[in-house]
Amino acid sequence: MTTDVKEAETRSFEADVSRLLHMMVHSVYSDRDVFLRELISNAADACEKLRYEAIARPELLGDDPKPVITISADPDQKRLTVEDNGIGMSREELVEALGTIARSGTRAFMERIEAAKSGEGAELIGQFGVGFYSAFMVADRVDVITRKAGADEAWRWSSDGKGSYEIAPVPVADTPKRGTRVVLHLMEDATSYTQSYQLERLIKEQSGHVPVPVALVEKPGADRREIADGTALWVKPKSDIKPEDYTDFYRGVSGLYDEPAATIHFKAEGRHEYNTLAFVPGSRPFDLFDQDRKGRMKLYVRRVFITDDADLVPRYLRFVRGLVDSADLPLNLSREMIQDSPLLAAVRKGVTNRILGELTKLAESDGEGFTKIWENFGVVLKEGLYEDWERREQLLKLARFRSTTSGESWRSLADYVAAMKDGQKAIYFMTGDDKARLEASPQLEGFKARSVEVLLLTDPVDSFWVAMAPEFDGKPFKSVTQGGADLSDIALPDATAKTDAETSPEIATFIAFMKSTLGEEVSDVKASDRLTESAVCLVAPEGGPDRQIERLLSAAGRLDKAAKPVLEINPGHERVLALAKLGDEDLSFRQDAVHLLYDEARILDGDKPDDARAFSQRLTRLIERSMRAN
Repeated sequence: MTTDVKEAETRSFEADVSRLLHMMVHSVYSDRDVFLRELISNAADACEKLRYEAIARPELLGDDPKPVITISADPDQKRLTVEDNGIGMSREELVEALGTIARSGTRAFMERIEAAKSGEGAELIGQFGVGFYSAFMVADRVDVITRKAGADEAWRWSSDGKGSYEIAPVPVADTPKRGTRVVLHLMEDATSYTQSYQLERLIKEQSGHVPVPVALVEKPGADRREIADGTALWVKPKSDIKPEDYTDFYRGVSGLYDEPAATIHFKAEGRHEYNTLAFVPGSRPFDLFDQDRKGRMKLYVRRVFITDDADLVPRYLRFVRGLVDSADLPLNLSREMIQDSPLLAAVRKGVTNRILGELTKLAESDGEGFTKIWENFGVVLKEGLYEDWERREQLLKLARFRSTTSGESWRSLADYVAAMKDGQKAIYFMTGDDKARLEASPQLEGFKARSVEVLLLTDPVDSFWVAMAPEFDGKPFKSVTQGGADLSDIALPDATAKTDAETSPEIATFIAFMKSTLGEEVSDVKASDRLTESAVCLVAPEGGPDRQIERLLSAAGRLDKAAKPVLEINPGHERVLALAKLGDEDLSFRQDAVHLLYDEARILDGDKPDDARAFSQRLTRLIERSMRAN
């Protein structure tokens, strides 16, 4: 469309918007109050954007420099209006903002809400923050009249939320000098939102700490009454702030509607001066695993909003919500200056250190509270173990794990080291995608027999950070599926349980036979000290990648050729002993048995036989031999 359209035009919503609006109109939520918070938050953002634009173009403010949000009720007409004197929108911006989905998280919201059961709507709405579209939970028609600051034309956007919207020019005489007016034509069951006591309560509860004053006009012709003064919460002394004030502000700045799990509020003084107010959410935000992995911290300069894309925390802290208000940065800070500013880099370092420091204190003082944070965000925090070398030790102390001895409880590395066995020199771990399958792995048998704890790492990121974290408290990390198990120095509870079968000539001869039979399929065959019950298992060579990371790299197309595994056999297993005693007169049977042992090891390792047909034929010959013997 060209930018000089002067006539009314009707357009269809994007398919995703239509789908979202249909759910808004036809679903019932136990708490529709969030719509007002969303509209006030949008209005506050518009005012903050104008304040920033006016730094370079002060004429945009005209004779109305003070930002304000006005909520006007009209009980007789069943209308509610939310108006701001912020930046306003052009026609193209109206189409982009209200006719399309700009945030990838909205699709995630729709997928979750469609699967939600009746009664969960309030939680989902609050968790995902549906913004402007939440107006259709209470209104059967919404009009948006807007005039861009400094523009000579104004526009009206109108829709009933049923698949299309209309955009038309409006005379500037009928519009604000600048800003946006959102008019909600309320549904019959939503007319209570025109009652002054209801509006005042919602404004104070949900939006009492937005950085723009909020006023209320109770009915047409009534005086405007200020409900919130727009004082920035983050510049107030902590002693003057109530817990509910923090919660209200968190909900406004984050777009979430849960309780914050941790609040971090401090003022940095000295070489650099800035205020920080940050929150750890009580539940996972919808965008936690967005591919861009961007942070959600807003940057202010002397209470003027600058950007929400300033990279104020590392990507592994992207779940943190809040803001930083600097007194040192220039107000005319450009995007290029943000990227290159050494001062901002210092702020980033200070904020990151403080957040991790507060999480460390919480882990020491409130283990249960920290556990909830870890269960929600541990998988993201662990990204820092391979991305942030400078803070790796601190992150390792924060990290929590499940293990072969912990059940469903979480263990710290300090807990693990304190419980290490005599003779144990490493922190043992095993990676995979399912805890139950890991617990059943034959590679763990020798460790379980010696009551040696093994960390069970089931997040994809685990396979990468363990390769980058060489040690903790002087103890190296070692995979139980890679190289030798090194269990000889750790005594078995029953000293007689260890067999010397691996040194017998028959076993040595059988191992040599297995090597020649399997050929290039394996890099080596050797007796195992990690097997106690199973006959065989596969492990990665000492110098190659761990078995799990090899799978992940192969699946991602980043590994041209996988390393040949090592086949370990249990020299005391009755099947191995029996096969070792067979002579060359049963050569073909022994060869079949060796291949079947290798395929068994692959299956136990979560793979499948390389050649399914050959596996079936060998198994058939084995069954037929057994039948003839009977």
